[in-house]
Amino acid sequence: MQQINFNTVQQFNETYGIETLHPLVNVARVEQHQIIEECTVNYGIYALFLKENKGCKLSYGRTKYDFDEMTVTSFAPGQSVHVEPNPDVPTPKWTALVFHPDFLARTQLGRQMSRYDFFSYSSNEALHLSTGEIEIFRSVLDMIRQELLHAIDKHTRELIVSNIELLLNYCLRFYDRQFITREEINHAVVKKFEVLLRDYLSQQAESEGIPSVAYFAEKCNLTSGYFGELVKTETGITAQDFIADAIVTRAKELLNDSSFTVSQVAYTLGFGYPQHFVRFFKRKTGKTPSEYRGAA
Repeated sequence: MQQINFNTVQQFNETYGIETLHPLVNVARVEQHQIIEECTVNYGIYALFLKENKGCKLSYGRTKYDFDEMTVTSFAPGQSVHVEPNPDVPTPKWTALVFHPDFLARTQLGRQMSRYDFFSYSSNEALHLSTGEIEIFRSVLDMIRQELLHAIDKHTRELIVSNIELLLNYCLRFYDRQFITREEINHAVVKKFEVLLRDYLSQQAESEGIPSVAYFAEKCNLTSGYFGELVKTETGITAQDFIADAIVTRAKELLNDSSFTVSQVAYTLGFGYPQHFVRFFKRKTGKTPSEYRGAA
């Protein structure tokens, strides 16, 4: 597999056929047809990509990098990224800001780069931009490019560094907005999960059996994996445990009604055999259904 090293801005520019306007910083746009081959990219520079389509698949080690159309992905010196071609998108389109850490030497921004944690390996979530945010992002890149096109003078470095800092600060704001939006959406999904689960145990379990995580993920229009991660993040327990706890709660309600036998409770909750329900209930509560009923 090919290894690509971006230790300098010049190497980056040569790889993509981009003119070098400054040895330590550049704003580049790529939209021509090019074949992306599977490779590992080793970064010795900072790079922010505004990806206009999903022209490739990215991963850090075994961790997939989440990004889609009109998203920003960020990489820092010392990072290695695995790139796979996306056969559905033959013409990748992106705009990038790349700069060498030496460009920030002896500047306040250089001393504060650690605050921009979206460059971290632990951040594998891309920044999804709204239409207004895309305009802001591009306008700041345009200001940097205008400075690069301007004849170099004593103000050049200061103005470019200031605009890089402005762009990074906007990214912090946009990430905060994304996290707040994501929290609201996740909360709504968990609430929907609760309602669907309660209705299922009351109306469908007896005829359709114990519910699965996949069933509720589909109802929420999410993949099982993403749904499971969302529930774990929001509640602190797995979706499977969430279902199990709801079954126990419903079982206790039914056991408190003396008109139901233990077997009837088992069948009502979707268990094919009463003994399976007994083992499940004791594992979750420490008591058999009969012991719980006797103690109630």
